[in-house]
Amino acid sequence: MQKRRNFLTTCSLLSASAVFPAWTFAEELTKTPRQTAGPFYPNKLPLDTDNDLLLINDNLTSAIGEITHLTGRVLDVKGRPIRNAQVEIWQVDGNGRYLHTADAKKGGSDKNFQGFGRFTTASTGEYYFRTVKPVPYPGRTPHIHVAVKLKGKKELVTQCYIKGNAQNKKDGPLNSIKDVKVRNSLIVDFAKVENSKIGELKANFDIVMGVTPVSE
Repeated sequence: MQKRRNFLTTCSLLSASAVFPAWTFAEELTKTPRQTAGPFYPNKLPLDTDNDLLLINDNLTSAIGEITHLTGRVLDVKGRPIRNAQVEIWQVDGNGRYLHTADAKKGGSDKNFQGFGRFTTASTGEYYFRTVKPVPYPGRTPHIHVAVKLKGKKELVTQCYIKGNAQNKKDGPLNSIKDVKVRNSLIVDFAKVENSKIGELKANFDIVMGVTPVSE
């Protein structure tokens, strides 16, 4: 009888673990904070809006700047991946100019930089962009703007920053976040890609949404 009780207890525990996956008991992740979209979200989107910002359509001339592979996942606070999230990024080119007519009037824009891109996540919640390492913009530390849309609705606009950049300490939008843990969630390492002969970089920025995964 005792053996049967032990067997049933074990089965109950195994059944519970099958019904309740690991993330059910996990501590909630730090939710990605909202940040300003800035003055230069593209006022006219480019014809090419894919996830490779270095090449525009069939152009063979690449944008100037340090090639960066920006990756990450879109998750909910329990760590569950969010599928079919549309991730957008926009940033300055290697000369510090946004893809916006008001900024382009200042001159010096890199005509070979797409400036804006989109990527839709699959079941793993992962996204990928090939872009350039952001450079400073007057009054701002280097950053990349990021937006996430779910079912066509823009649920989050935020920014990611370069770990170790000295200008971070004086940046207004970044330091408006008083919680250090939350602020640090936006700061990512732009590390060298091992064995890259052209000095490529990689950066990983996970985005934690305050919403439940979108059901299919």
